[in-house]
Amino acid sequence: MSRIGDFLSLEQMRRLGAKSNLVGGLLVLHAWALIAGSMVLFAWWPNPFTFLLGVMVIGGRQLGLAILMHDAAHGLLFADRRLNDRVGSWFCAFPVFTSLTLYRPYHLQHHRFTQQAQDPDLGLSQAFPTSRTSLRRKIVRDLTGQTAFLRRGEQIRRALGPADAPLGVQLGTLWAREKGSLVANLVLFAGLSAAGYWWLYPVMWLLPLATWYQLVSRIRNIAEHAVVPDNDDPLRNTRTTYANLLMRLLVAPYWVNYHLEHHLFLFVPCWRLPQAHRALLEAGRGPSMELKPGYLAVLKAATSGPATNGRGRGERGTQHI
Repeated sequence: MSRIGDFLSLEQMRRLGAKSNLVGGLLVLHAWALIAGSMVLFAWWPNPFTFLLGVMVIGGRQLGLAILMHDAAHGLLFADRRLNDRVGSWFCAFPVFTSLTLYRPYHLQHHRFTQQAQDPDLGLSQAFPTSRTSLRRKIVRDLTGQTAFLRRGEQIRRALGPADAPLGVQLGTLWAREKGSLVANLVLFAGLSAAGYWWLYPVMWLLPLATWYQLVSRIRNIAEHAVVPDNDDPLRNTRTTYANLLMRLLVAPYWVNYHLEHHLFLFVPCWRLPQAHRALLEAGRGPSMELKPGYLAVLKAATSGPATNGRGRGERGTQHI
């Protein structure tokens, strides 16, 4: 089994592992600034272009909030642990109906058993390669809200508890389990209502969350572990995908595309992952790493399987963050 010392010097580890409250705060502010800016643009100049742009940018930043929550799950978003967990929950996880507390142990198990039988996310990668027809069906379900409907339905059913419990008990259980997400979204709705634009909440928050966010989450999942060449090699059981500025804006926010480096160096904050990537390349590790030039190349490899009829392998709506 490879050790971190096989890839980085002690000085590199110290430098790359340094956290920053300032940078963490700026990243969260950046995500919300893009979301607010997209809403303002559409409210000021409503037309099909600003609508589509808003849905795509906001959906991409909703994934960005999930990515920053993911960093918080590793204790990397802020140097201060209390600040890390509070901001990671209230400003990143809860607005997109996710729980940092529930996500953390699940995700750490994924890291401990990456691409092994005990990996809770193994089903996401085992479904590939699939056919182009199968992927098109998935994309249609994502962009029409079907994936979101299934996922949120499952989430609500779990939160309600036993199906035979009295309605009052079920609602109380739902509130206890989902109150963070409900409060955060009520605050967002109230803020937009106070500004005189209540309709932006369903149109420019829930709609992107139900459509574009679902699609880019799926693309991210495929890029990270699908059709990797070696499930046992830490340089090849996950992938780094190069992303240009447009892809970083709409599909791969906050350096999520450097997934190989993240798995290799769990102590490195997301904004230092490009530096970790350069360190690996300078050490001559490039030929041994699973790298793709872009997301289209990943999707091409992931759709090299045979055509299927109906629901193909792994067409469940489950997606990890």
